[in-house]
Amino acid sequence: MTSSEFSQRHWYRLSLLSCLLAPLSLLFLLVVTLRRMAYRGGLLPRTRFHVPVLVVGNLVAGGTGKTPLVLWLVEGLKRAGWKPGIISRGYKGHNKTPRLVRADDLAAEVGDEPLLLAQRSGVPVCIGRKRVEAGRGLLEAHSECDVLISDDGLQHYALARDFEIAVEDARGFGNGLLLPAGPLREPPGRAVDAVVMNGEARREGVWSMRLEARDFYGLDNPQCPVTLQSLRGLRLHAVAGIGDPQRFFDTLSGLGLQFTPHAFPDHHAYTPQDLQFEDCDAVLMTEKDAVKCGGFGRHDLYALPIEARVENALIELIDTRLSERRHGS
Repeated sequence: MTSSEFSQRHWYRLSLLSCLLAPLSLLFLLVVTLRRMAYRGGLLPRTRFHVPVLVVGNLVAGGTGKTPLVLWLVEGLKRAGWKPGIISRGYKGHNKTPRLVRADDLAAEVGDEPLLLAQRSGVPVCIGRKRVEAGRGLLEAHSECDVLISDDGLQHYALARDFEIAVEDARGFGNGLLLPAGPLREPPGRAVDAVVMNGEARREGVWSMRLEARDFYGLDNPQCPVTLQSLRGLRLHAVAGIGDPQRFFDTLSGLGLQFTPHAFPDHHAYTPQDLQFEDCDAVLMTEKDAVKCGGFGRHDLYALPIEARVENALIELIDTRLSERRHGS
């Protein structure tokens, strides 16, 4: 059972297992509440950098579309005159000391999302087990950066922040329970500066984010776009090792492609054998998958880039808030 199948079975509805785990969720809630109070009350130290910090995260475990939003924020902040840098933990936090991510690094060493951010954003990316250390390492290496974007850092209270964004998707808060009985990392009433919905916003005050597909490209030649017409009629297979694989499969279906879907766990470490399918002319995947498969030496692997679209008014709001911090008001 993949992580996505488990979450759908036990986190996004009430099952026997989630009910049995409910008492542990109450304990988790107690720990989360006490920890948050300790940081807010000054019992646990918080580090504030000399540059403003923007945090992007979510209240639920799993992917909701943070990576394309971070890329959109980078471009918007650059247009507004900022010089952003990105900090992240890196999947499973293997790096005990801060490490700058290069575009030619291996996903197995730095994580698939940080590597994709480094390749797509064009700004410095630094990973570290602790966000404070990652931020310090990035600023020491790139003193030109005047704002930090913390990817998936909503619950990392040791890093003081100036603007918080929580990303949601159509799955909502599932069964409404905290880990491990449900998907919530924190109670749904947690206050943030902005909520971005991956999809159509159905609540007042929530920003809608639309994900738009660009042209496919071959992993062996990323600079050469591949048209939809050239893929139609081929025997296609599609793989997705993301938080919600069905979202990617729905995108492909919306493009009019017919394919055989294969869902893998989030952050799956692909091997060449994983992509050996019978009756297959081409394999389609997300860019997050592609950064782990580029060295397979195959000419039939294609990635689909996704770009986020959000109202520019969100960037204006963020720019105003961060500028107030920069000017000391």
